[in-house]
Amino acid sequence: MKNHLISVLIPFKNTSVYLPECVDSILSQSYQNWEVIAIDDHSEDNSLSIVEHYSSRDTRIKVHPNKGNGIISALRTAYNLSKGELLTRMDSDDIMNSNKLEIMASSLEKHGKGHIAVGGVRYFSDRGISNGYERYEKWLNKLTATGANYSEIYKECVIPSPCWMVYKKDLEECGAFEPNRYPEDYDLTFRFYERGLQCIPCNEILHRWRDYDSRTSRTSEHYAQNYFLHIKLHYFLKLHHDHRRPLTVWGAGNKGKSIARDLLQQNIPFHWLCDNPNKIGKTIYGKEMKHFNYLLNLEKPISIVTVANEEAQEMITNFFSNLGQTPMVDYFFFC
Repeated sequence: MKNHLISVLIPFKNTSVYLPECVDSILSQSYQNWEVIAIDDHSEDNSLSIVEHYSSRDTRIKVHPNKGNGIISALRTAYNLSKGELLTRMDSDDIMNSNKLEIMASSLEKHGKGHIAVGGVRYFSDRGISNGYERYEKWLNKLTATGANYSEIYKECVIPSPCWMVYKKDLEECGAFEPNRYPEDYDLTFRFYERGLQCIPCNEILHRWRDYDSRTSRTSEHYAQNYFLHIKLHYFLKLHHDHRRPLTVWGAGNKGKSIARDLLQQNIPFHWLCDNPNKIGKTIYGKEMKHFNYLLNLEKPISIVTVANEEAQEMITNFFSNLGQTPMVDYFFFC
């Protein structure tokens, strides 16, 4: 195995309680040819002094101020300072398993450029993990075990932000951290997908993902549901929408309404379908809600499905299957 230099990019802000565990987990890696590029995003606690203390003891750890504000600017700053051939990102409140860097670097060496190394994740918290996070973890790890992450990319972010590794050249060709689009990890995942980077299967847990109330993804407006929907629609229209095919939106809940509003604002024609008898025939935003059987009247339709109920999703999948339609070609689950 070649001894590639790995750049570990770590933005941090006010995570002094968790930073020692994070940095110690990097120091304990079985793979030792790494550099940490830690970027202080204007911390108001003693986070900076903690990282500076580690840096004074180990020259592989470099700390710099954020040249701008926010996590995207911090990642951009770290990326521009990085020297490694391989790059990965780390959250300052998380913990790496001791073999994480070794397994990911070995996977990339074996498969070469044009691939992305991913790994299983495990949530942990002092108060226990909610059912929602347990389900997300299980779903994510199942996709990662077979490298099928992109098959459900429109449902949720299918590559965890602190558990991937790529060749720097590949990241550069994906646009690295240039776009100012949140959530930044989901946007980057779509760009990995757009560029055709193949996910390398991994069935090992490599990363421990901490959950707590003040975590950025829980508190920042940039991680609100509407931001996720905007990104989904942005990339759907860019990568999959064919104006020659009639577009349908299935579902009239909050997500369906949000997608409908965005399409109307962009003057993109669509048919609005649902399976709720209380809404069929009603008009919302000037669009009549039609029974989903209306699909039978359309030639080669392409559909966005915003129905979250699992039983309903199974029914919808069977409906499309009976029509001979294919997921990620003819229909896309947005939740």
